[in-house]
Amino acid sequence: MRRSLVSVMLFVVLLGMFGTGCHKKTPPPPPPPVTEEKPKPKVEEPVVKPKPPEKPKLNLKSVYFEFDKYTLTPEAKAILADNAKQLMEHPNVRIRLEGNCDERGTNQYNLSLGEKRARAVKEFLVNYGISPDRIEIISYGEERPVCTEHNESCWWRNRRVDFVIISQ
Repeated sequence: MRRSLVSVMLFVVLLGMFGTGCHKKTPPPPPPPVTEEKPKPKVEEPVVKPKPPEKPKLNLKSVYFEFDKYTLTPEAKAILADNAKQLMEHPNVRIRLEGNCDERGTNQYNLSLGEKRARAVKEFLVNYGISPDRIEIISYGEERPVCTEHNESCWWRNRRVDFVIISQ
């Protein structure tokens, strides 16, 4: 009897574990309703490009000379003082001084006179405090006139030293 009691108990336990018949599964909860969200417009941040370094704003003026001379006039010295101040404010600027003459005289003479004029301007700038390493000189003699008439007002405009910025 003990055996049958144990068998019955085992049967009851197994029946409790496996149940009687099929057990229905509860269906999973329905998925949450899908709400269509409009995509948010992509806000692009403006691209900020770094500004290139500004080139110095220099207003270097030419100086003019009397006929057959390379000495600086008081007017030329005033212009050169202003040019020198600008160059002092921009120590990385290098310049070329271009000596020019009017058409009178030989090519050889005018090339020499143009160089003397450029050297006189360079000497003024160096005495003002500009490093001579920042200054190149060249003479074009009568080869680069700004005026081609044959009169004094035109010749005066050709007797000059021009300032050209060669690096900044």
